[in-house]
Amino acid sequence: MTTSERLVEATRELLWERGYVGTSPKAIQQRAGAGQGSMYHHFAGKPDLALAAIRRTAEEMRAAAERVLAGESTAYARVEAYLRRERDVLRGCPVGRLTMDPDVMADDALRAPVDETLDWLRDRLAGILREGVASGEFDAALGPERTAAAVVACVQGGYVLARASGSAAMFEAAVDGLLALLAERRTA
Repeated sequence: MTTSERLVEATRELLWERGYVGTSPKAIQQRAGAGQGSMYHHFAGKPDLALAAIRRTAEEMRAAAERVLAGESTAYARVEAYLRRERDVLRGCPVGRLTMDPDVMADDALRAPVDETLDWLRDRLAGILREGVASGEFDAALGPERTAAAVVACVQGGYVLARASGSAAMFEAAVDGLLALLAERRTA
């Protein structure tokens, strides 16, 4: 791994663990095993490095979601696969946690990949749910856009419940509840 890659990976981990303010250039350098000169050779400063890290995290989240959302199975099965995919629930969502970081949300450039990723996820899920309505799998009253927003909210809220209780069971309970509600809208 190159020095710039180590810096980005270290920043990603630190942002997830500590947030933007808690991610100091010194901590990044120590975690990456890189000197100050190397950091500033590859990146203009902490905001530039944080942006690269947030973009990488967002790309990986989209790729992980797409792996389970793509395919030929039913709309319900694809949404269920997304909800039940393996996650480090007690650690939380590396993208979702950034929405609670006031420094990230106050910076348009840092916030943009977060917004884009959550928008992409809602749109992708809504498209799958629209397919389910069009094929007759779900009843026409499902409301794909609002249901997609509920799926994303369930995942993000499930992380919060699990972290607060110290138990992944709370995340699983939220997923089970949403899937039960979604199953009630199935026509087939």
